[in-house]
Amino acid sequence: MNNFKLTGIIILAVMVVGLLFAMPTLVKLFTPYSLPEQWIGPKSEVKLGLDLQGGMHLILKVDTKKALESRISSLATDLKGLMVSKRIHYTKVEPLPPDGLRVMVRESTDQNQITDLVKGEYPFLTEPSTSTQEGALTMDFKVKPDEAKRIQESAVSQALETIRNRIDQLGVSEPSIITEGKERINVQLPGISDPERAKKLLGETAILEFKLVDEEHSLNAALNGDIPPGSYIAYKKEGNEPLLLRQQTVLTGDRLEDARVKITSTYNEPYVAIAFDKEGARIFERITTENVGKRLAIILDGKVYSAPNIREPIAGGKAIIEGRFKMEEAKDLAIVLRAGSLPAPVTILEERTVGPSLGKDSIGKGLIATAIGGILVVLFMAIYYKASGLLANLALVCNLILIFAAMAVFKAVLTLPGIAGIVLTIGMAVDANILIFERMREEIRLGRTPKMVVEAGYKNALATVIDANITTLIAGLVLFQFGTGPVRGFAVTLNIGILSTLFTALVMCKWINEWIVNNKKIERFSI
Repeated sequence: MNNFKLTGIIILAVMVVGLLFAMPTLVKLFTPYSLPEQWIGPKSEVKLGLDLQGGMHLILKVDTKKALESRISSLATDLKGLMVSKRIHYTKVEPLPPDGLRVMVRESTDQNQITDLVKGEYPFLTEPSTSTQEGALTMDFKVKPDEAKRIQESAVSQALETIRNRIDQLGVSEPSIITEGKERINVQLPGISDPERAKKLLGETAILEFKLVDEEHSLNAALNGDIPPGSYIAYKKEGNEPLLLRQQTVLTGDRLEDARVKITSTYNEPYVAIAFDKEGARIFERITTENVGKRLAIILDGKVYSAPNIREPIAGGKAIIEGRFKMEEAKDLAIVLRAGSLPAPVTILEERTVGPSLGKDSIGKGLIATAIGGILVVLFMAIYYKASGLLANLALVCNLILIFAAMAVFKAVLTLPGIAGIVLTIGMAVDANILIFERMREEIRLGRTPKMVVEAGYKNALATVIDANITTLIAGLVLFQFGTGPVRGFAVTLNIGILSTLFTALVMCKWINEWIVNNKKIERFSI
């Protein structure tokens, strides 16, 4: 088999495969029907973007300073435990916002021991700056800049993953969740039906804590201002009942393994059943064993959901969260607990909602623009270049098929700017053939034979066609790399269109022209 036949087979195979992948999208966009999923499968259908399908667009900001402060607070707790275990005396350990940690001691020997301990356990802390306050030696440590940057970047990436997990469990199809800058997350939720629920779900920090109720001191005295050291006043979510809680968190939601909604057998009310991992189950059993008869508060984002009495040791690592939930509230709570807590608070900077009817209008107008542009180009090519123009029009149709096929294969999302990119591609697709045709006309004027016309026309126009398309492709790649949202949607179809244009103009059309001059006895081109 010679190279010419092999090239023809490859072109035919590419177009057949392309048509198979593009057909579901073409049928869906240009007709009121859809192909049955069992024919080809939904995976080969191009998904519609937010502006075409309707939905919600959010710009979220992660409070990275809070993430750093949380890390400092955790370090303070860890350091206290280490000093107790190593029998190092200290007066006070406290966070020093935004990036510092303060330790107060009485003796200089203790100061040296703490310095050595911090160097060994926390090498990312700086050497301490020392001073004397209130008759005690004060040691101020700071987080090194590189570590502070790492903590903040980690907070954004962790928040991104947590938000993605929550949205996946919410059941939104084809969401777009990407970072934007250093602290922002761009979220697009096409086809979402309940925007308020989505905002609530994304914004909950979902920090789950278990704390003992302080029953050794008077709640009334605390309400009057006499709050005992190591305790604080919190309020129940339902009924706003005040409780005096211990500051120390005995268990956190980091040890959660599962969270499910269940229904009580007595009142048919939903509640959330939680299960801890192996280590969490061991800790929970120890806590309930040591505190039988006491109350254990279950706190989510600072709100007390319940504070049941511990009647007996609880083995197996299972507990329940009650709070007179509605079914949807219980489901959302289970989702955020399963997906994990956000490392820092998240705020909504920008919110935009697109209705489904507006999306349909956008599709209709976009398709009308594509159709009008395509028809005008087809008519111009057929009239001006005659039979060769019909070949260019065939290349244009194949070009559109390859664009939708490539988007389906790479699971790209079609947006309204993407449709604009397709319209632009229609013009650029025939531009390559126009350059080639004009070169071929020059060869015809010189009296060349049809075979020489084809060979010289493609050879002389090759550099110009590649230069024009590659420079545009470079611009499109820059837009894709650094652009977001609409700009990126435009770049996707533009870049795919440029590559398919080069294939249809320089490979497919050239092969057809060579086949014509080799197999048909023609004296001159209709061009």
